[in-house]
Amino acid sequence: MSEKQDQPLRGKVAVVAGATRGAGRAIAVELGTASATVYCTGRSVRGAPSDLQRGETIDETAELVTAQGGVGIAIQVDHTQPAAVEALFTRVAAEQKGQLALLVNDVWGGESLVEWGKPFWEIDLAKALTMIERAVFTHIITSRYAVPLMVARNQGLIIEITDGDSLSYRGNLPYDLVKTAVIRLALGQAEDLKSRKLAGITALALTPGFLRSEQMLEHFGVTEETWRDAIQQDPYFVGSETPQYIGRAVVALAIDPHVHAKSGQAFATWTLSDEYGFTDADGSRPHWGRFFAEMRAKGS
Repeated sequence: MSEKQDQPLRGKVAVVAGATRGAGRAIAVELGTASATVYCTGRSVRGAPSDLQRGETIDETAELVTAQGGVGIAIQVDHTQPAAVEALFTRVAAEQKGQLALLVNDVWGGESLVEWGKPFWEIDLAKALTMIERAVFTHIITSRYAVPLMVARNQGLIIEITDGDSLSYRGNLPYDLVKTAVIRLALGQAEDLKSRKLAGITALALTPGFLRSEQMLEHFGVTEETWRDAIQQDPYFVGSETPQYIGRAVVALAIDPHVHAKSGQAFATWTLSDEYGFTDADGSRPHWGRFFAEMRAKGS
């Protein structure tokens, strides 16, 4: 295998906003496997966790990126703060001579804010508004300061990470609002780029299926090695996927010379696996869309 094939993103610079854990961490690490330079941002660093009080840190993510052959750089950033985000991209521009090939907007931070089972007229308004700030405002702020680096070269890829690739209701109004808003952000960014004839820059949305994140595994009381034990608790878990799957989807998009044809649209790990042929960590190719439809048809 040639170096170009083995290290397809060597010399490319990426920023993964929200790289502390879950999909964001896996995306950063898979980009490292492809030899990219990856700025891993988030709020949690060693000795100073975010209000989520979890153990994962962006320091660990950056080290994993480097261990896989890339260059991992951890920078603590609260993406709700415009000045902090502007400072991030000022630093990226200075260190990378203005180059930015890929922005992944994966900031979420709403795990403890979703109130499943509550109708919108009973929700905790403070939680709902905080979720919108963390999961939507952060994406707007981050793109605002990142994309000028791409515009200067008319080159780059913006990936908005969401949940679901359709407008189907997601069971909780604030949650549904932020996840569909992120899909709309991809469309809006794509339209603005198109109207200014910046065809070298692509914006799209991407969703995983049922994600076996660190928090989800803990929720079921299993590990990645024993995850099938949780199927008894939730039969839908059999169709789940590791975070690496979406990481590999991002790499496939980043190296696709025709990715601009996808601008403004929403994609899923399973549809991109069908197109590009990448697999999950165990060599399987989970297809959440088909699995979910089959389970619903059975009345499960």
